[in-house]
Amino acid sequence: MRFQLQARTGYPDFLDLPWTERLEDWTCDRLVEVPRGLHRHVVRTVEYGDRRFFLKALPPRLAEREWRFLKHLKAEGVPVVDVVGVVRDRHDPDGGELPSVLITAQLEYALPYRLLFARSQARRLREPMLDALAHLLVRIHLVGFMWGDCSLSNTLFRRDASRLSAYLVDTETGELHEGGLSDGQRMHDLDLATERIGGELMDLVAAGLVPDTVDVLELAADLRRRYEDLWDALTQEEELEHDEHYRIHERLRRINELGYDVEEVEVEAGHDGRYRLRLRSAVIEPGRNRRRLRELTGLDVQEHQARSLLHDIDSFGAWLRQHDGVDHTPETVARRWLEHSFHGVVSLVPDHLRGRRDEAQIFHEALRFWWSESGRLGRDLDLFDATRRFVDEVLAVAPDERSIAVETEAERTLLEES
Repeated sequence: MRFQLQARTGYPDFLDLPWTERLEDWTCDRLVEVPRGLHRHVVRTVEYGDRRFFLKALPPRLAEREWRFLKHLKAEGVPVVDVVGVVRDRHDPDGGELPSVLITAQLEYALPYRLLFARSQARRLREPMLDALAHLLVRIHLVGFMWGDCSLSNTLFRRDASRLSAYLVDTETGELHEGGLSDGQRMHDLDLATERIGGELMDLVAAGLVPDTVDVLELAADLRRRYEDLWDALTQEEELEHDEHYRIHERLRRINELGYDVEEVEVEAGHDGRYRLRLRSAVIEPGRNRRRLRELTGLDVQEHQARSLLHDIDSFGAWLRQHDGVDHTPETVARRWLEHSFHGVVSLVPDHLRGRRDEAQIFHEALRFWWSESGRLGRDLDLFDATRRFVDEVLAVAPDERSIAVETEAERTLLEES
């Protein structure tokens, strides 16, 4: 009986699992049954405390590829599930070879697309979902990764302030090109994505989750348009006249507004007296707001959540300046906002409701509730009073999204079909 387990630090060692048995035959106490949909390979779920991990049986070559790809994409800042470990060289008690097993951590507060459509009005989700997918495809292409299997089924979505963030789940069919992707490779990946997503949206129409009046092929084509617009905004070369240096700053500002940073700009002078502006895709990274918020407060949240929280910090700073009669440093403002506003709001949420949203999303939604109610009444409400109402009227009836939990038998069916 032997096996080799390679796991990242900070996670359980998984040594109490029956690695010398076929994954489908396991009966250990760590196993939990969750709806996981259809898979090409055997997938089981284990639980350590309040953390869940997915175990997928794969041929050794595929397990090594996916282990390497997920680690690489994570290191490049691409939103992917956390790969925790891989178990190789497994053998049963008789010496027979067993498949390798890839271990990934459950992405908390993330939901598959079918359940999102089941729980919310589809109309409100269409554009945020397409935007999230377009950003995900652009980000993996910028780092030279060709997905080959982009679909709604291979993506998880998390609420990100008023938008959604998309996370890549499966890289079995992916290819990593260190020199970057050609335009032909990118377009092929995009063709596959629009074809598969169009089919999945048709399934939603058949399930009654999207009205049959919606042109799902047009929605799939809309993903292509969003992708191409974003790709061009980030990478397209631009010609400048000698007195148009201001356009460099305009281009950088537009990219920042899309949630990306540019750390290096290349300007080449041509023989015709014009300049060519190039932005190298390898140095374009999203997350400017996330990094700024983390520097100021230590909070690690998603990009649009960070933007919402930074805006509230700015508003709090203006109030503090008026209240104290002095200007405070950004660090002081952020520290006092964290203690007074952020922790003050989150502390009003009872423990049994904490799993409904992550803390940053709770703060953002409580803030929106406060804005909305203050506007309706024509006067400023107390933020903490508004939060108490938000907890009672909104959060208390919202589904728990920390784990993929089902509320009804219909939702279970949707997950099992996805």
